[in-house]
Amino acid sequence: MTPTDAEKIRTKLLADLKSLYNIGIESVMPDRAIWRHVRRDGDTLYVADETYDLSRGRHYLIAFGKAAALMAEALESLIGDVLADGVAITKYGHTGQVKLKKTRLYEAGHPVPDEAGIRAAREALRLAEKARQGDTVYVLISGGGSALLISPATGLSLQDKQKTTELLLRTGATIQEINTVRKHLSRVKGGQLARAIAPARFCSLILSDVIGDPIEFIASGPTAPDTTTFRDVWNILERYQLRNRLPVAVRTYVREGLAGKQPETPKPGDPVFKRGQNLVVGNLAQALKAVHDRAVELGYNALILTTELEGEARELAHLYSAMATDILKHRWPVAPPACILCGGEPTVNVRGNGLGGRNQELALAVLPKIAGRRVTVFGAVGTDGTDGPTDAAGAHVDDDSLARAEQLGLNWLEYLQNNDSYHFFEQTGELIKTGPTQTNVMDIHILLVDQC
Repeated sequence: MTPTDAEKIRTKLLADLKSLYNIGIESVMPDRAIWRHVRRDGDTLYVADETYDLSRGRHYLIAFGKAAALMAEALESLIGDVLADGVAITKYGHTGQVKLKKTRLYEAGHPVPDEAGIRAAREALRLAEKARQGDTVYVLISGGGSALLISPATGLSLQDKQKTTELLLRTGATIQEINTVRKHLSRVKGGQLARAIAPARFCSLILSDVIGDPIEFIASGPTAPDTTTFRDVWNILERYQLRNRLPVAVRTYVREGLAGKQPETPKPGDPVFKRGQNLVVGNLAQALKAVHDRAVELGYNALILTTELEGEARELAHLYSAMATDILKHRWPVAPPACILCGGEPTVNVRGNGLGGRNQELALAVLPKIAGRRVTVFGAVGTDGTDGPTDAAGAHVDDDSLARAEQLGLNWLEYLQNNDSYHFFEQTGELIKTGPTQTNVMDIHILLVDQC
């Protein structure tokens, strides 16, 4: 293979990579997700196996998460004529071109909550408590909802929640662990929004951003029974050595919860869930299936390896290196041209003071491991369009990236050790920027390998 041959193949792989992650994102746009599962015939709304009589009672809408604006717009297109009131809360910059007629749209902070989120959640809670017997509340839930629907438990402040969230995010804790803590420091999470809605009926349509689609952990399960307890919270805080670093009010509240002096979240069997429906309308599996099908159309031998990838981003780099080696050397698990797809949500244990996100960190860790393995391209993308506290969705690297970085005088290891992947890729031109996508089903990882 000549350098020119490799360059031509690499250029094609990079173009295909962009096409593939874009089709994955498009496949889980929230309006499409809702229209796949919800339809209207006259005064009857069909949601999977459930029906709702639109001619009876009042109908309300509460949406929160990065996809809240588009989800609200999609539902308004179906029931806007009977909708009495609505509240939608999304991340700053995630409203797009959405135009809502009956729903009040708020923007707030994510992943660390802010005062705007407090005010917006207060409006959502007021609407929930306004619903009466015979009414229906449609709850539209998407990733990011934990931070955006923010209502601290009695005795806790926004600052207490902010500090706790920041500490948990820096430990590398899983989203299940983070949301277990969040549920027990809130007035709305862990089934407590369902409690506020009762005795009215609720219908929750959920866009999943959690591995395995467990409804009790997606956006901290505001309308789902909670199987976790204050004891679980205490164990998580001990596991990550956070007990003595948390705000005093949080430590006190959790201790009171352990002693039965603070209310537990509603559990399975609680009557508040009897008149409710929780339905996952979009998830990562749908996105990876769409990517797989497009890859086949492009001529690749495509394989979905997993939708449940988790672990430290740096460690996962070994997986992609090993697969690239096997494909080139042994032609398995598939022969070139190969497209290996994984999805999930890796974590980052923040040790430095740089800027980046889990997808960028993963790509940077992959970079030296595929160097010289012609011809290999790897990309990691957050489907929401924002990777960590950056304006990038992720990054891509190829078998020649290391050589190009060295020509620029960049030491990849120094940037990795400082968790500064964003500034590394900013200089190499390998950031992936999609802008806010208004959806969120975790991350897509794409490994493309070809030979002459």
